[in-house]
Amino acid sequence: MLSKLIHNFVGLIFEFNERTITSSRVIQILLAATFAISCYAWLIKKPTRSTPPLPPGPRPLPLVGNFLSLEPNLHHYFGKLSQIYGPIFKLHLGSKLCIVIGSPSLAKQVLKEHDVVFANRDLPAAASVLAYGGMSIAASPEWPKLRQLLVRETMSNTSINASSAIRRQAVLRSMKDVSGRVGSPIKLRELMFLTFLDVATRMLWGASLRGEDWDPIAVQFRELIEAMFQLLGSGGLSDLFPLLARFDLQGHQSKAKKLTARFDKIFESLLRPGQNGQDRNEGKSSKDFLQTLLELQQQGDYSLSTDQIKAMLLDMAIGSTDTTSITVEWAMTELLHKPEVMRKARNELEQVVAPDSVVEEFHLARLPYLEAIVKEALRLHPPAPLLITRRPSATSNLSGYTIPKGSTIFINAWAIQTNPEVWENPQDFRPDRFLEDVKIGDFQGNNFNYLPFGSGRRVCPGIPLAEKIVPHVLANLLHLFEWSLPEETKLDLSDKLLMALKKSEPLAVIPTPRSLSALEHCN
Repeated sequence: MLSKLIHNFVGLIFEFNERTITSSRVIQILLAATFAISCYAWLIKKPTRSTPPLPPGPRPLPLVGNFLSLEPNLHHYFGKLSQIYGPIFKLHLGSKLCIVIGSPSLAKQVLKEHDVVFANRDLPAAASVLAYGGMSIAASPEWPKLRQLLVRETMSNTSINASSAIRRQAVLRSMKDVSGRVGSPIKLRELMFLTFLDVATRMLWGASLRGEDWDPIAVQFRELIEAMFQLLGSGGLSDLFPLLARFDLQGHQSKAKKLTARFDKIFESLLRPGQNGQDRNEGKSSKDFLQTLLELQQQGDYSLSTDQIKAMLLDMAIGSTDTTSITVEWAMTELLHKPEVMRKARNELEQVVAPDSVVEEFHLARLPYLEAIVKEALRLHPPAPLLITRRPSATSNLSGYTIPKGSTIFINAWAIQTNPEVWENPQDFRPDRFLEDVKIGDFQGNNFNYLPFGSGRRVCPGIPLAEKIVPHVLANLLHLFEWSLPEETKLDLSDKLLMALKKSEPLAVIPTPRSLSALEHCN
């Protein structure tokens, strides 16, 4: 029928050219054209009537979509939109369609039930450059193999237990640093970053980046990671309009290349003395991760390129430092805000640890309230409040809505973890809630009301290390020192989301020793 209409319409056009134009003829042509186009549109649209609609969402503007309405702290902004549009809604950011998930049941579908479809990461354009062209565990198409290798060699129970001495030495050095700055304000996040970096580098390539004082390389490494987070958190036109990525209009990819080159110099200096695999671990009781990777590369057990090795080292160094230091800072901030919680934590410590001793890892199993403090800090202030964005490999259906292939998926873990329908007084810092029901604080993501480390096949591989080092450091900070704010300083609880959820203003605190004899163990 449609072909006949088009044929008649074309015939009218030719007839129109051959005859004198009359008003009636023009009307006939316009009516025929309108009818033909309407029928064609109807036929094209008809087969899609059974396709579920996209999720609801605010009306986008031409070209820019909803970009101009965004607020800096996306987790808060998405939480507001969830109250209007429900637990799943869409946003158009430039040419990208974004779907935001804000309920435990929908998060479970994405992270567990359909995790194969939603396993791919959707990373900023600059992140691919920083990941050595997509070689990192987050970006690489070979991520299952790389992740398995990482977990087996660094995060297994055997590996974690073997590195306990490394963690202990780093924690004691950190406490020594604090004792040397008694009476002066300390920026806690910076100190914690360097502490966790010390642990990470010893585990990854068998050498500390510090001697008696922090090595300039450690400071440089911290500055590079800060610059990287600043770059990735600033957003860019290439992320909103992927077709513009090749032009690098804002210079983000150029900046990423410069940062990568600086990281590369550090990694090249590490690789050179150990390429022959003979002297890296001479005299050591266990191999570091770099040596393991180099041996696997030489033996051909894994098809690992040198860039893949560098990308994995960078992945681990970042994952072991920034998020853990942020967690300790938030925990200490909340303890200063709630002195009664700090007193309860110290009472627990005094029942388990002698006043003239330091807290050891073996004490942690007998400190459930301290563990609850860490879990509550991660609930209220998850380092990755939107987890890591995902990109479905196929079109799927969630809650009766179409989720197109290639769209960007946000999971608002912060909104889920502060949902008043699930959490009583969700904005209150109350660690006791994790003692009243121990199942709600599962770090592995089996409880979809609590997702500080994600869930499913992409759950954070560094959980075993974080479970050890974060409470160990926090326990010693509380056991060995009293803490106070500088004069005329108000405690700030506001947050700022870049690539991670940090305090708007870094926490500066003044330490006072509680036991000089205990601090002697740190020398």
